[in-house]
Formats: sequence, structure tokens, C-alpha cells
Amino acid sequence: MQPTRDLSRLLEIMARLRTPEIGCAWDLAQDFRSLAPYAIEEASEVVDAIEREDFIDLRDELGDLLLQVVFHAQIARERGLFDFGGVVLAINEKLIRRHPHVFGEPQQRTPEAVEGVWAEIKAREKAEKVLQRRARGLPDQARNGLLADVPAALPALARAVKLQDKASKVGFDWNDAKLVLAKIREECDEVEEALSRDDKAHVAEEIGDVLFAVANLARHMKTDPDTALRATNQKFERRFNYIEQEIDKAGKKLGEVSLADMDALWDEAKRREREILSD
Repeated sequence: MQPTRDLSRLLEIMARLRTPEIGCAWDLAQDFRSLAPYAIEEASEVVDAIEREDFIDLRDELGDLLLQVVFHAQIARERGLFDFGGVVLAINEKLIRRHPHVFGEPQQRTPEAVEGVWAEIKAREKAEKVLQRRARGLPDQARNGLLADVPAALPALARAVKLQDKASKVGFDWNDAKLVLAKIREECDEVEEALSRDDKAHVAEEIGDVLFAVANLARHMKTDPDTALRATNQKFERRFNYIEQEIDKAGKKLGEVSLADMDALWDEAKRREREILSD
């Protein structure tokens, strides 16, 4: 396989799909905004393939994700904004710029030190981008403040972690994970108080606070909360499937079995999983 030739072919196909009269009506109808949800969806499917360790699927899903990049680049080219070559050039330059310890003077750095260098370089890049926009007479899109560059469109759990991580850089953080755990208990108590008053709006707010605190605990423990939650979702699905199968074997249907019986089957599923893991 020749990557350069194949990539050129992909760009040609995308351009054909976007050519009026001979292209695809659906592709021609798309713009940056209409495509945005697909980028998130395709990235999620990449993550799913990785977690399942299905590398045939991973290859295909990475291709779908690449298509989103090519699609956006084609629309940008049509509007005279930039093209795919500009996208590649920008990331090449960024990688070199953000790795002076690799492409500049060779030196050994710890992951923590490299992260610090990245933060400094990103801050300079952000300031330079503001100046470039002003020089071209473009409106200043940047929000002000330390948290301004955390994308609002990120999934909520991921954004919570990034907001917390940013704030921690200036010392606004717990210095002990046990204190975060105590904060979770405090927030749970506030949920209970809101429940006792049957205040649905306040309950929703307090549940948000609980989730934010749990995300903070995950960050302190170097655990991605979204990955942890996906694993729990899979575990729930696996155990509930066991309940369904056992109910079906007994000649019954869901809804005809008591909660106590389903709880017993749930515990049985947990026990079987532990036995398999201990073998």
C-alpha cells in the first residue's frame, strides 16, 4: 500500500462527492455545523473499538474519523479558507513546536516537565493567534480567563476533568483524594436534602454537583471517568443479560419476576464473574 497515493485518492473521492450535479446530494447539503455531531460519534466509535480490542473495527473506525477531517477540509477549500494540505502543515508545525526537547536541543524530560512545556507553548500560541486575528481585522473569538480554552462542546465528564485540571494548575485543588471523597459525601447529603423537599430543579443541580465531584476524584486517581463509566455500563449490561437468560430458561418473561428474584440472579451473576476471574 502506498499511503500518499491512497490519501490523494481519498481527497479526489471527497471532491467528487462535493461536485455539484455529479456528486452526492447528501454530501453536497452538508456544512461545518451539520457535520460536527458526526466527528464526536466517529471518535466515540474509535474508543469503543479500542476498548473491545477489535483491531479490524479500529482500522475501519479510524478511516471514518479521517473522513470527517477530509470532509471538513474539502468544505474549507471550497470556501477559500484552507485545504487538507494546510491541515497537515499546521499539525506538523505544531508537533515540532511543542516538542522542542525532541526537535530542538536533545534533552531528557519527565512527563511532568514535558506537560509544563506544552502549557507554556500553548499559552504563547493562543496569544499569537489573537494578534493574528486582530491584524487581519477578524473578531476576537477567544474568551477571557484561565478556563476559556476548555471547549464547551466536550462531553460533560471530559470537560469537568479539564476544567478541574486547569484550575489545579494555579493551586485551586484538593491536595488529598480523601478530601474529594468527603466532598462527594457532602454533595450526596445535599441531594438527599433536596429530595426531602421534593425540589426537582434543586435535585438536578445537586446531582450535577455529585457528578462533578466524582469526576474530580477520578482525576485525582489518574482515572478517566468516562472510561470507568463505560466499563460499568458494560458490566451492568453483561449481568442484566444473565438475568434475562435465566428468566427465559425458567420459561418466564421480564415483568413476571419479582425484584427480589432479579436481585438474587444479579448476585449470582456477580459470583460467577468472580469465580471466572479467580480461575
